[in-house]
Amino acid sequence: MTTNTECEFPVPAEANDLAAETPAPAQPAAGESATDVTEAVHAIARRSKVAARVLATATRSTKDAALKALADALEANATDIIAANAIDIDRERAGGMSDSTLDRLALNEARICAIADALREVAALPDPVGEVLRGSRLPNGLKLRQVRVPMGVVGMVYEARPNVTVDAAGLSLKSGNAVILRGGSAAAESNRVIVRVLRAALDNAGLPADLVQSVDEFGRPGAVALMGARGLVDLLVPRGGAGLIQTVVREAKVPVIETGVGNCHVYVDSEANLDWAHDIVLNAKVQRPSVCNSAETLLVHRDVAAQFLPRVLATLQAEQVTIHGDERAQASIPAGLRFEAATDEDWATEYHGLELAVRVVDSLDEAIDHIRTWTSGHTEAIVTDNVRSADRFVDELDSACVIVNASTRFTDGGEFGLGAEIGISTQKLHARGPMGLAELTTTKWVVFGEGQIRQ
Repeated sequence: MTTNTECEFPVPAEANDLAAETPAPAQPAAGESATDVTEAVHAIARRSKVAARVLATATRSTKDAALKALADALEANATDIIAANAIDIDRERAGGMSDSTLDRLALNEARICAIADALREVAALPDPVGEVLRGSRLPNGLKLRQVRVPMGVVGMVYEARPNVTVDAAGLSLKSGNAVILRGGSAAAESNRVIVRVLRAALDNAGLPADLVQSVDEFGRPGAVALMGARGLVDLLVPRGGAGLIQTVVREAKVPVIETGVGNCHVYVDSEANLDWAHDIVLNAKVQRPSVCNSAETLLVHRDVAAQFLPRVLATLQAEQVTIHGDERAQASIPAGLRFEAATDEDWATEYHGLELAVRVVDSLDEAIDHIRTWTSGHTEAIVTDNVRSADRFVDELDSACVIVNASTRFTDGGEFGLGAEIGISTQKLHARGPMGLAELTTTKWVVFGEGQIRQ
């Protein structure tokens, strides 16, 4: 919920209970049948529905006070949370988790304070519930209003990110929803303590503790049961690597918003400001390479390749970026710099690290065709001083976010002024792009009459 994008990235298979492309059949814990797990998870979901009905009548002041209480409780219990997180870190380090993933898993006092401050920022945002989107009076005298209302029960399936536990709880609370969390084995101890703290704080604030619940204790079978809780869970949001997201999309029987896979592109046009282009490419790749709005492919027009590529590639390699280049890009790599020959796999890859695929193209059309072929529909950027080229790029590419003369790193709820985000949707139904509070609501029509009957 901070101004830095909180997109997910793949974690090692041993730390990701759902991300296998062809997941094995879910196995319940010893002595516990799949039916037992399903009944337990569905009982949690029913309690969530009851809690959501209570929250639906809460005022903004009540919700905001609760959010501030949650923030205070996290800070007050920071020692316990950090101790639990240390258990997760030690286990995952021993299991071979990468340093970048361990960094995303790690919590310390400063990070907990930042997470708490993010809750306070959400409290300061406008309440979307009750907003009137449109209204009219019909010729027969009926008064119509379309208003925002909570979804009800939101499920979250995510990986190795204890801060998402708090993000999901805070955004759900503000938008009037109960949340059920499945945070994965990598952050099991951290999430267990955080959920306990949040539930106690809700109870102390006079709201149902069941507004925040977890199914982590049931492992992968619990996640599968959550995905099958049609009629009990109103919306499921997966946040993680491509494997996790596709598994949820494939297996879920409840409505799902597909989020986050980001094979993002930067195209440097023949009429680009090359100083801008240099800084944009560097920022888009290096500032935070593990997140979903990091650039993965650089396309450069042939007319500026010889001038632009040696400079930017030297800078990127100084930042330890591995370059995967096509033949023409390789010709522009300065002597002594490392590169690997790019393949179709590189054009399709979301690296989540310090790697970049580079291609020289003959035209804007070729750049657009390349992006259409390989994009995940997340974010594309063009650097150009030609207004017509910028307009074509915007009009002809159908990603959730298309950027002119700025870094792909700006695709973020905080940067867009939404205040927070629960994920970045790459689908087209209901929500697209950064998902803030409004995207966790739906609408209903309210009709006022004076005895009218339909003729």
